Amino acid sequence: MTKVLLLEDDMSIAIVITAALEDEGFGVVHCQTIAERDRQLAERRFAAMVTDVMLPDGDGIETIDRVRALHPQMPIVILSAQNTLDTAVRATDTGAFEYFPKPFDIDELARTVRQAAGAAHGAQADEDPVADGLPLVGRSAAMQSVFRMITRVLRNDLTVLILGESGTGKELVAEAIHQLGNRRTGPFIAVNTAAIPAELIESELFGHEKGAFTGAVARHVGKFEQAAGGTLFLDEIGDMPMQAQTRLLRALQSGTVRRVGGREEIRLDTRIVAATNKDLEPEIAAGRFREDLYYRLNVVPIHMPPLRDRRDDIDVLARHFLQHAANEGLPRRQLTREAAELLSRQPWRGNVRELKNFIYRMALLAREDLIDVDAILPLLVQDPATPVGEGASNVHSHGHDIAGAVAQWLTVTRPASGTIYDSAMAAFERPLFAEVLRETAGNQLRAAQALGINRNTLRKRLGELALDPEEFTRRP
Repeated sequence: MTKVLLLEDDMSIAIVITAALEDEGFGVVHCQTIAERDRQLAERRFAAMVTDVMLPDGDGIETIDRVRALHPQMPIVILSAQNTLDTAVRATDTGAFEYFPKPFDIDELARTVRQAAGAAHGAQADEDPVADGLPLVGRSAAMQSVFRMITRVLRNDLTVLILGESGTGKELVAEAIHQLGNRRTGPFIAVNTAAIPAELIESELFGHEKGAFTGAVARHVGKFEQAAGGTLFLDEIGDMPMQAQTRLLRALQSGTVRRVGGREEIRLDTRIVAATNKDLEPEIAAGRFREDLYYRLNVVPIHMPPLRDRRDDIDVLARHFLQHAANEGLPRRQLTREAAELLSRQPWRGNVRELKNFIYRMALLAREDLIDVDAILPLLVQDPATPVGEGASNVHSHGHDIAGAVAQWLTVTRPASGTIYDSAMAAFERPLFAEVLRETAGNQLRAAQALGINRNTLRKRLGELALDPEEFTRRP
């Protein structure tokens, strides 16, 4: 019978894995420590090994070199509850056949072990140092899937297309691919193709020769050449003008670029990572994006999930940003459990970027180091139409149902007895002032008259509520 070595100190997990592998026809030898693993490996051969990372007598990843010394060709599948990009990369750098974050799909694990046992897997991992501190954070299954995709493109130069809504962290993924990959010693050049005027984009990407057009007073080296030996990140690729798409396609097909006004074909040595917040297939159907370019770019797609699909990550993201805010000189803050739960129920339509901005604003404006629900609520209602908590009533879309909004607020926030009045005033004063400013187009005199308060009082409260009347000024 084909034997698999299982190294897992959690007996409940070990029992489930053993049963699944035995159903696949394997004989499972289970051990709970690295020392026991080494004894088993010294005595017999195994078709594959499944190992946890954090074990009673050490780190399962750090000791894999001892496993390789005894059985260099044996496939290794790594499991870990430390669900970070760093762990995924460490697992990949060992030459692991696959990496599974906990919790995992047991059927998928069993299929993977079966594939590993039948595969000729002898590739050794590079011993390059792993970069620390990349701001990609997440324990959710959606982010673990992203981490696993990143690890699969680190040791090759395949073109990557990162898809996802604005604010989900697409550029962070591109930076991670560069910083942890084969081209880490080269430059990382990021280009927002939507921010460059259509008439200049070819010059920016491919460069131009002196005199190529009016104003070209000197030779200009384009982004492709600047990124030689490194990575070129083409952000918002879905907004690239059609003519530039044609030139880009030609560059990808030929592996060369030609400066505007030039004759020399310049050989490319650049990895391409592109990103877009658009669904490109409807853009292709509408004739706004080239289908052949899409297939050139979409070699390895990585889908960045919106924050609403990874609510389990909001707490850890919030604490991560609080730490970063403190490192940048803002007051050091902490969240109560109730405050973290309230944040996790918000819609965060701007995704991680919106959450980060909110956390920084909260760190600046909070009056206490320990931030509770009462401190968050006044800051949450930047827009009166924004619900406080997922599924909350929208006052505007429900016939100004104030009673319903108050009832929903009480249900969501559950203020402590004796604090309801003050909490409610803090929660509803800001959206009230914001709505009046919106109705008066930011005119403070008219807003004060509408509210029935003195203009100086209004100005003072606006400062305390962090409301800027200029933001409500109607512009054409």
